[in-house]
Amino acid sequence: MLPPKKFRFFDPDGEVSVSYGRLPHWDQAGATYFVTFRTADSLPVSVVTQWQNERDDWLRTQGIDPNDKDWHRFFEKLPRRAQARFHEEFSGKLESYLDDCHGRCVLRKPDLARIVASTLLHFDGERYHLGDFIIMPNHAHLLVCLFPEARLKKQCYSWKHYSASGINDALGEKGEFWQRESFDHLVRDEQHFERFRRYIAENPKKAGLKEDEYYYRRCGEDK
Repeated sequence: MLPPKKFRFFDPDGEVSVSYGRLPHWDQAGATYFVTFRTADSLPVSVVTQWQNERDDWLRTQGIDPNDKDWHRFFEKLPRRAQARFHEEFSGKLESYLDDCHGRCVLRKPDLARIVASTLLHFDGERYHLGDFIIMPNHAHLLVCLFPEARLKKQCYSWKHYSASGINDALGEKGEFWQRESFDHLVRDEQHFERFRRYIAENPKKAGLKEDEYYYRRCGEDK
């Protein structure tokens, strides 16, 4: 069990800011997050379209028009529990689709996976406390507690920018490597934290990967 003083959890009485993409993103200073980011080619258009249709149907059941450019204003009026259910369900579906390993899956290559790992570890202890993480063939999962002055959106951009530059250099390519939007969950408590740790550890088996097709690091252990 990791010390609570190192990984601080969601404070229901604390200030929270919300931004929107395909999913809402909650940001709280100094909190711990479970984050997923994926390669740009990780999901076929047909899968994303199906997910979008299911998301829109759910919003309609709540009396929200998903085609309204201000749909998020109405979403914010829903009970916080309903918002959390929406987030868990629809980000969870996208994460499950990733395990089908669509796209080129270049992160199967150990040298490319290590570029992502070294990027994540670079400011560990300076800007954030990095927990367990795994680099899968077309996506990455991680647990992280940001320092109070850091912001998740900016930090995710930094991770993706620098790792993409290194990977594109290694491949002799240019262009977008990561999908712009990440999936993220505020971690509520130690039980929630341990659930995400198990999810990370079990992800390769669930996806049917061999040991040399992913990079896994448990907090406090080096690979």
